[in-house]
Amino acid sequence: MKPLLLASVCAATLATIASPALAQTAAPDRTAAEPTSVGEVIVTATRREERLQDVPISITAYSQEELTSKGIVGYEGLAQQTPGVVLNRASANFNNFTARGIATNGYGANLQSTVAVYIDELPISTIGNTTVLDPNLFDVERVEFLRGPQGTLFGSGSLSGALRILTKKPDASGFEASVLGDLAMTGSDSLRQRYNGMINIPLVEDKLALRLVGFYRDEEGYLDNLGTRIKNSNTLKAWGGRASLLWEPTDQLSVKLLVSREQSEPEDASLVNPRLGRDIRVSDRPDLFQGKLTSYNATIDYQLNGAKFTSSSTYSEFDQLFFVDLAGTFGTSGIAFGLDALAYMDTFVEEVRLASDAGGKWDWVVGGFYLDRRLDVDYNYRSRPDYLALRGFTGLADEYYQRQQNHTNSQELAGFGELTYRFSDELWLTAGMRYGGFEAQSFVEGGYTSNYLAAALTPAYRGPLTITQVAPATGVKAKETGPSWKLSLSYRPVSTVTTYATVSTGFRTPVINAFAGRVSVVNPADIIIPFGADSDDLTNYEIGLKGRWLDGRLAANLAAYWIDWKNIQVQANRVSDSVQFATNIGKAVSKGLEFEVMAFPTEGLTVGINGSLIDAKVTKLSAAEAAISGAVEGVRLAAPKYQAAAYFNYGWDLTPEARANLSATVQRVGKYPGSFPNVPGRPTAISPTYAWTEAYTNVNATFAVAIDRLTLGAYVENLFESRKINYVHPEAFVANRFAVQRPRTIGVRVGYDF
Repeated sequence: MKPLLLASVCAATLATIASPALAQTAAPDRTAAEPTSVGEVIVTATRREERLQDVPISITAYSQEELTSKGIVGYEGLAQQTPGVVLNRASANFNNFTARGIATNGYGANLQSTVAVYIDELPISTIGNTTVLDPNLFDVERVEFLRGPQGTLFGSGSLSGALRILTKKPDASGFEASVLGDLAMTGSDSLRQRYNGMINIPLVEDKLALRLVGFYRDEEGYLDNLGTRIKNSNTLKAWGGRASLLWEPTDQLSVKLLVSREQSEPEDASLVNPRLGRDIRVSDRPDLFQGKLTSYNATIDYQLNGAKFTSSSTYSEFDQLFFVDLAGTFGTSGIAFGLDALAYMDTFVEEVRLASDAGGKWDWVVGGFYLDRRLDVDYNYRSRPDYLALRGFTGLADEYYQRQQNHTNSQELAGFGELTYRFSDELWLTAGMRYGGFEAQSFVEGGYTSNYLAAALTPAYRGPLTITQVAPATGVKAKETGPSWKLSLSYRPVSTVTTYATVSTGFRTPVINAFAGRVSVVNPADIIIPFGADSDDLTNYEIGLKGRWLDGRLAANLAAYWIDWKNIQVQANRVSDSVQFATNIGKAVSKGLEFEVMAFPTEGLTVGINGSLIDAKVTKLSAAEAAISGAVEGVRLAAPKYQAAAYFNYGWDLTPEARANLSATVQRVGKYPGSFPNVPGRPTAISPTYAWTEAYTNVNATFAVAIDRLTLGAYVENLFESRKINYVHPEAFVANRFAVQRPRTIGVRVGYDF
């Protein structure tokens, strides 16, 4: 019935496109047709509005129109279209970006992400083994992906880049509204539904406006879980919205208030076990990575004489579930072992800055940043009632053999500034610095543990388990201060070409291990969990060119870089009980090339290609560092050597009232290792979890027709049904360690602008 339903919708859509009865009396605005040259792209990567061509950073920018036309609704689409970027996606809400090869694996347990993700002024990226929401990309002003370290203006976590999602502001000049519906079939029987809506209401003409945005997603899964006996188990349901109020009482002052809420509830993970068959996974219960993010923001802008003052205050609450079956730790032993973690994160962020108006001999920005965060995590390790009864284990109040309640308080305070001096219109120098301090302290609030795992590994053991109370404890406070800086020289040989050379640095904050000092109850001779990891250091050397030729019919952005990465934060894993911890190891180098080329060979036709070449590997390692991490000198980092995407877009007049558009994208990504090759603690033993992704190709195509305010389209994702492995989980504790490309998805999309 579901394929029949979708076929009916497709037929109705095509009939609507062809029907003259729906033709509008007014002809569509031809000024909104496809461009015939590259226009000026304005970005705010430097905290002021500037032409992308003038910013000495490798940036890919997307407007809302581009996102919609390419069907980009989340992180996956952005990664497909951005050179040098890979999305490690174990499941919905389990996202970790890699840029320029700066990653030791795609999971990053306990480690701050190497790419900072911002929604407006709020940093939402956290550490690798936490739930990270995949935000809805509807009604956004622009998305900017900045590659290379961005520590000067965006702080810690932007070690190799920053992703900025900038939402649209209310508009007090007039009423507007839009809706966008998407109905598709994934595989043979999984219905995907996506609905979005926006309304902009002027409350006081040119002074006060309200903008409301809402979305709902119901995407049936395409994997079967043998353990839970649920078909299409990885179904996703998500919903949310935002309300923003903009008050502009004068030409100089604007005040924006924003409330947003996103809730995402995938019903199971999307990792599979290929040994069980195609699209098959197994777990005793659904693995859940669910999250609920609520944010409140107040932004004040005031235009002074020659400079603009901005104050942005954000408070957010992020509640998350991280439930995972860990039984893979002990292979096929059948021991019931799982983690049900509950986390609650409250964050306050304040940033104030003063930026000069552009166009002078001196351009500058100066500001301050403060972050205060509390993260509470309840670690609940479980068995199962049937397994406890089978083994004759008693003494537990319920199925949980270990509970521990932790919380971590962290603060970050920084001052930053950036200064540009223009020797002439053709030559300018930019210098920037951020100096900040970070401190964090973890607290054990209490809980209990037991000898459950040791007993389960002893076949003859029966009877009561030994319960040991976990005493409250205060961890050592981790502190670090220091600078992050950038220096670049830009030269414009002709008015349409800009070249630059940049040196920039990035960093991540120190990491405290939650179970520091703990001895393994399974094997006391195994590694004792260390205190944590210091901040790593990264220096990026980059040259680039951005230009337009042939009266704007050809454009290109090129960047070449050499990255020196020292004191690398890595995730290690104790073999005996799969306890994860963070530590530091030697040095790595990543060198590469990124390119974006776009051309308008004839009216209505746009063609382009983008891609990257990356050579990233470990270059220095001591014997002790190799032993604890599983790394080997000369080994590849977790990034493909190459990736590329080619696309075309052709628009033409289907009828005097209708404009047709056909577009397609072909993406190719090379293979790469999912982790370091050896077992931590056993430097000569190849890890049984060491594996590589597969090189894969993805093809998407869209046909759409615009009839005045109505847009109707049909599309296909993964046209040739490529089902290659595109993510490898580095940990042994899960029985399902591989993510594969989503099956072919065929759908229709309907949008209307009021």
